[in-house]
Amino acid sequence: MAKKPAAGTPATAVLTQERVEHTLHPYDVSPDAPNYGALVAQALGIEPARVFKTLIAEVDSRLVVAVVPVTGDLDLKALAGAAGGKRATLADRAAAERSSGYVRGGISPLGQRRRLPTVVDASALDLDRMYVSAGRRGLQVALAPADLIRLTDAVTAAIRT
Repeated sequence: MAKKPAAGTPATAVLTQERVEHTLHPYDVSPDAPNYGALVAQALGIEPARVFKTLIAEVDSRLVVAVVPVTGDLDLKALAGAAGGKRATLADRAAAERSSGYVRGGISPLGQRRRLPTVVDASALDLDRMYVSAGRRGLQVALAPADLIRLTDAVTAAIRT
């Protein structure tokens, strides 16, 4: 089990506290770079389908976390259905940062300031390890999809286009 106290984010604190097997992977990619997710995968030397982005959306006026592979986009209609709503839109950047406690490019599905309903794309279930933000720009965490789903109390659904 990799533990790097220097990482010190709420996401890594949750993983350590819950004794979840994980590894931390630093990288150097500008969060403003086009095709950011693919560049992160390239920097880490892994398949892009293993890297997931964390997006915060509004489903019928309530915030919901969506975790989707960087190889696709979020299907807002599918997310709305998976979250038990009718309509979804991406949340305003400020609302996403305020709710999660993280900045864009470093939003993790773990250790968020406010626990929100979470939907993880079903493709994660086909992987032994997936990569998500560790709660800071330039740091990913690899963990078993089942652990992420358990720790976030997520549901899984096909929410990627």
